[in-house]
Parts: sequence; structure tokens; C-alpha cells
Amino acid sequence: MCGMVLSRKPGREWRHRVLGIRCAVDPVLHALAPLGLGAARGTALVVDLDDEGPAYPGSTSLAKLVVSQPRLSDLRPIRPGVAVLPNGSVHPREAAEVIEALMAGWPAVVLRLGAAQGLPPALLEVPVVPVVPLLPGFLHPPLTGTAVYQSVSPGPPPRLRGVVLPPLGRSHIQRMLTGRGLPPRRWVRAWERVWEVSWR
Repeated sequence: MCGMVLSRKPGREWRHRVLGIRCAVDPVLHALAPLGLGAARGTALVVDLDDEGPAYPGSTSLAKLVVSQPRLSDLRPIRPGVAVLPNGSVHPREAAEVIEALMAGWPAVVLRLGAAQGLPPALLEVPVVPVVPLLPGFLHPPLTGTAVYQSVSPGPPPRLRGVVLPPLGRSHIQRMLTGRGLPPRRWVRAWERVWEVSWR
């Protein structure tokens, strides 16, 4: 698995251990948001359940673990940081047992869902976090529920139900997508609240 090392959050109590996440309208945010959510916990596993998901770097994949069965080193963290498990073209129903084993061993797990994908029956109790780009003017999203809103420009955030993330600069986005840099700390800290909100 691929890892990014960030500071740990020792001794903190969190509302959730496992969260699903999806961004239905922005493919870049859909790829980066799970990394921010995982990084907010310091040590976490991001599992891509989308069999058409991006080619996250990694030495194994969910599909390979379904075939070969997870090793002990897959089932728990071996060092602090965020590990990313690409999908590898497997449907989450076929991987339910492996996903449950990973959820049991990791202190925090992020399940990345496809844009219109639901959780498999065995994981229906996992809360799902919707992520929405906070676009200006007539592109402003309809604000109908609790969500994570990604600001695209600086300025005071509007009053919204949920969590508003600070803007991500183009250089930060490029470094994260190419694996040459960590997410900005201010952005990661904003994600911490997501683990505390009730998503039901």
C-alpha cells in the first residue's frame, strides 16, 4: 500500500471509526477528498470501492487482496500515516469480507464510493459523507443537507450545514495528484470536524 506520513492525533476520542465518502460532480475533488479525510486522523486506511476509480499508486489493490487474502501487514498499520488501497477493478460486494477485516484492524477507515454508488449490504451502517464544490454565482450548489463544502475562492464562508474547507491552491492539487507532496495542513485540519459530525 502507498502511504503518506502525517502527525498522529494521540488520545483523541472520535465519533466515527469508518466513513464512506463521495463527490458526485467533481472528479478531482472526488479523488482528493478521501485523502484529506484520512489525513485528518493521522493514521488511516483509504479503500477505493469504485471499480472505475482512479489509479491511486500502491503496491497492492483491493482486487488482489480478494484473490490472495490479506496478510497481517495489510490488516493493521505498520507505521503512522495514511495508506491508500486502490480498487483494482473489483465490485465491493465481492470484497465485503476483506473490507470488514480491514475495518476491524485499522484505527480509521475511509471508503471511497463511486459518484452514484451505494454501500454493499454488509456495510450499510457506515455513514456516507457527501462532498460538494462551493462554486460561486448561479453554479452555487443547492444547499439541502449536511455536507462537506470545498471552497474554491478565499473569503468568509457562507452559513452552511456541515463543514467548509479552505481553498486548495493549484500547486497543492498538482502535488497531491502526482504524489509529490502532502495536503496542506490547514486543509487537513478542517477535515477533522468531519469525523465528529453526525452524518445520519
